[in-house]
This record gives sequence, C-alpha cells and structure tokens, in this order.
Amino acid sequence: MPSSVPPGLSAPARDRGPLWLLLGGGSTAAVLVVLALLATGGGATEDAPARPATPPVAAAPAAAAQPPAQPSPAPVPSPQASPVAAVRAAPAPTAVRVSLDERRFAANDREHVRAGWVAAFYPIYERASKAYGVNWLLLASIHKQETAFSTHPTTYRGLNFARCCAGPMQFNVTNGPVSTWERYRHAHRAAARPASYNHRTAEHPSPYDDFDAIMAAAALLRDSGAGAQLDASAWRAAYDYYGHDLTGVDYASQVLARAISWGRSRFCVNCELDGGVLAAVDGSWGAPVRAEVQAAEEAAAKQRAKRARTASVR
Repeated sequence: MPSSVPPGLSAPARDRGPLWLLLGGGSTAAVLVVLALLATGGGATEDAPARPATPPVAAAPAAAAQPPAQPSPAPVPSPQASPVAAVRAAPAPTAVRVSLDERRFAANDREHVRAGWVAAFYPIYERASKAYGVNWLLLASIHKQETAFSTHPTTYRGLNFARCCAGPMQFNVTNGPVSTWERYRHAHRAAARPASYNHRTAEHPSPYDDFDAIMAAAALLRDSGAGAQLDASAWRAAYDYYGHDLTGVDYASQVLARAISWGRSRFCVNCELDGGVLAAVDGSWGAPVRAEVQAAEEAAAKQRAKRARTASVR
C-alpha cells in the first residue's frame, strides 16, 4: 500500500468540463463512449490519502486544506529576455526508439510509486501552473508518462536509451545548437523555488532538478498552445512535446486521458489508464491526426518506390 501523504489534503471535486469538450469535435462513437463514462462515473480509484481539490478551471494542487487561487487571466511574462521563438516540431523518432518508448510508457503507467513521494511535487506543480497558466494535471500526467514521477532509474543521471533526453521531464539536450532544454532552461525564474523538494541539484538550472525541469515543461507546453483546460489544444501540446509520428499520437492521447480521468474523479498516483476515457480522447483528437500521419507515410513510401523504379531503369 502507498505511504501516507501530509494531512489536510481534501479530495478534488468532480471536474467533468474537460470531457464535455470531447463532444464538440469527436465522432459519434467517441460521444457515446463519453456519455457512457459520465453515466457510470467511471475512472479508476486507489485506496490512498486524498489529494488537493481540482476546481473547474484546474488550478494546481497544494498541501493546504484550501485549493490555491485560480490562475490569473493576465498574460504571464516570459522569463527570457527576448520573445520565445516558435516551438519547433521534434524530429520523428526512429523505429527502434518508438518501440522502446512504447514499452517505457507502458512500464511507467504500471509502476507503483509511493504517494508520499509524489506529494512532494504538489508545490512544484502549483507554481508551474500559476506561472505559465498550464493545467497542473497535464504537467503531472506527462511527469508520470516520462519517468513515473521521477522514479525511473535514469531520471537523475545521464541520458535516456535514445541518448537524447534527460531528467524528470525528459528534455532533449542534444538537438542543438540551441537544444530544447537550452531554450527553456531559464523558465524557473518565473516562480520562487521551494525551500526543499525531492531532488534539488547543487547548480541551476539543471534538467535533472525537479523544479527546473517541471517549470521548463510548463513553459514549453504554454508555448505549444496548452492552457488551463484539458482540451484539443492541450492534446496538441502533448503531441508536440513528444514528436510528430504515430507513437506521438498515442502519447498525446494517453497523457490527456490520464489527466482527464484524474480531473473527473481524483488524482490517483498508481491508477492505470482508463480504457474508456482513452478511447474517447483518441477518437476525438488522436484519430484525425493519426490518419494524416498515416497518409503522409504512405505518400512518402510511394515516392521512395517511384524513385527506386526510376533509378533501376537508368
């Protein structure tokens, strides 16, 4: 059983707003799935201490009895001196990396993590959410997807198996000049650093520091279009976060389905993905993009075959 978390954390109210957004652009099948979920009050639960409340426009969790204030509607200033350049699409992963990533994400979803360990991230999620206006459940879901809340063995050292990414939020540190991490490493300046947290490095900024990494992820997601709602823009931001290929489509749907499930019931550290919510999210937002990616791959394959035939004639 997971260990206890600091007392005084109340269970979040049901937040069904994000799922109703699925009804706007989804297929009939996706709509029926969502309606069935709402009728049954679906979503997995865990016998663990209660978590912070989630208001309709999700603010971040906190270790206090009262939820934090709603995010300010005013624009959040960038911590960088010059405007942030448009987010570049991540290069498509290789076939080997895709296969290993899929296994890693599945393992992270199943990994059992102590509730007390995850509770230490609440102040970081809160500050990142307030600073950049990004839903804290989106941040937490990516954190779980990438490193199982910073518990993966390579979280705090070296690079991942693809030799490109590092740290709790798996920032690309090798795609330079001016890597993704270099462009967002000063995002931590937008909020006060907590006095203590799970892994505070000796030097800052560091992709291995939990605060630095989560703040940078919030800034990147904000620049990719994510906001306070768990909607199509949040899905697209998660898609950009991974990269534009078929695995990226699955990644974004899993991240949003997990976040929406948490918002509908409660923040559940060790609950696996709800298949019904995943089907609704993927049917509404993932399927159209998947069709585009598949069409582009088929067109590229035809072009390669045509060039090969032309070369053989010569």
